[in-house]
Amino acid sequence: MVIRTMQASDWEAVAKIYLEGIATGFATFETQAPSYNDWDKAHTSQCRLVAEMDGIIMGWAALSPVSSRCVYGGVAEVSVYISAQSRGQGVGKALMQHLIGESEKAGFWTIQSGIFPENTASIKLHERVGFRYIGKRERVGKIHGVWKDNLLFERRSSTVGVD
Repeated sequence: MVIRTMQASDWEAVAKIYLEGIATGFATFETQAPSYNDWDKAHTSQCRLVAEMDGIIMGWAALSPVSSRCVYGGVAEVSVYISAQSRGQGVGKALMQHLIGESEKAGFWTIQSGIFPENTASIKLHERVGFRYIGKRERVGKIHGVWKDNLLFERRSSTVGVD
């Protein structure tokens, strides 16, 4: 498995994996995958990764800004999605470890994730790579007409923003 920078040409495979996550009902509040242009605008220009083996994209991870305010410039939200056939094979852990390293190179001091309580695999993955549970946002949004809680996890860099 190779972890590499995501290219625009990867979008078809990335969007397919995103749709698989959407279909689970507990990966995102989104109900459809955006166009590449919309996705591109919503995510940071750096820290976009794919896991690939034998030319097949197995998963992807990327960061999006949490705020346009300057003070939060080093804080980003994590997106990580693994194809259905690649789950449980260490793809998520490899992507997250690379994403952490790339995020620190890019100057991010905190990366965070909002995770549905039902998404136990994502919770375990985040804990495995050093994220800690911060709290629960109750009934923060609706998906298919149902209010959902969201658990907030974060990882604070030990090398960036420590001054």
